[in-house]
Amino acid sequence: MNTNTINTEQTAIIEEVKQGYFGEFGGMFVPPVLEPKLLKLAEVFDELKEKKEFIKEFYYYLNQYVGRPSPLYYAQRLSDYVGSKIYLKREDLNHTGAHKINNTIGQILVAKYMGAKEIIAETGAGQHGVATATVAALFGMKCKIFMGKKDAERQQLNAYRIKLLGSEFITTDQGTATLKDAVDAALGYYIENPDSFYILGSAVGPHPYPSMVRFFQSVIGTEARKQILEQENRLPDSIFACVGGGSNAIGLYSGFIDDKNVKIYSAEGGGDGLIPGRTASTLVMGKPMVFQGTYSYCMSDDDGNPIDTYSIAAGLDYPGVGPEHAFLKESNRAEYHCVTDKEAIEAFKLLSSLEGIIPAIESSHAIALAMKLLKNKNEVSIINLSGRGDKDVDRNMI
Repeated sequence: MNTNTINTEQTAIIEEVKQGYFGEFGGMFVPPVLEPKLLKLAEVFDELKEKKEFIKEFYYYLNQYVGRPSPLYYAQRLSDYVGSKIYLKREDLNHTGAHKINNTIGQILVAKYMGAKEIIAETGAGQHGVATATVAALFGMKCKIFMGKKDAERQQLNAYRIKLLGSEFITTDQGTATLKDAVDAALGYYIENPDSFYILGSAVGPHPYPSMVRFFQSVIGTEARKQILEQENRLPDSIFACVGGGSNAIGLYSGFIDDKNVKIYSAEGGGDGLIPGRTASTLVMGKPMVFQGTYSYCMSDDDGNPIDTYSIAAGLDYPGVGPEHAFLKESNRAEYHCVTDKEAIEAFKLLSSLEGIIPAIESSHAIALAMKLLKNKNEVSIINLSGRGDKDVDRNMI
């Protein structure tokens, strides 16, 4: 399916989804067949998030199955190297190895309450695909995972894990065969099969997904805020996260957005630098437009068509970004920086050798940005270590 199908055959639902906007960004721009499905999803989600029994069940699985709370680890050797006091929010220690499981647990519980029989999802780096296949197995639901062929080749371990977990694994060679194209394929299937339940992996897409993903990932920020106060008796000077679609980042940021003295820094997949077609630094180089069901920033040409992106990190190789990130940029609450492949690889190797922690190449972008901005600042900071790097160690980056 071509992304432009979502852009040109769209219906903007304005009055019903005012709550689906972050400033001017967000909304629900979808074909008519999906309108009632998404409005019903928004209605059910709004009801469930206020129910004590639903929240209790969500936290039961987070605690007993995922292994939360994840530690906030003082990385002393990295801190000494950089010249600032750095804590790592250890989402890499979650079951399945990344932050994605927080959201998939939440969404599959919504699916269960709605009586869903089939789960579908897209994946880029494979972590969301693994997390979705995991919860589908846990709850005994059929599951289809869509992945770009290029991403499946560069993230073979996760592709194998998805199949091992019992999900149907579907690759697409459309476009650049990366995350954008996996989302297209999943949306195409969803349009043709609207009774399936789409577990979207990031804080992107039409309402209610950005708000729903934010809600389930906010556990990261809630924990990190409590943990830093316990360990430092103060809030951090700054927080860092990598941003593709932006779910791990918005999860951490949610705990600190109202604290104006806490600076927020975001690392985008810069690829080869600020070169059109060779970067995925959307909030540095993109512009606002409707893309894949939402109004946010997107990498596009002069005619408003999405263009190809590139990043060594499959999870960051995406031309769009979540609407809340667009709002945070426009309101000057958060900064967004281009981090190149070279910088991320250096950070990947450095954290591995200094702390004995192998980070995902996506998370390595945040580490690289923190190393640059915190050098000899003597500040207290938190980096969201959104995933572990098992999936990246065979990619000849060393």
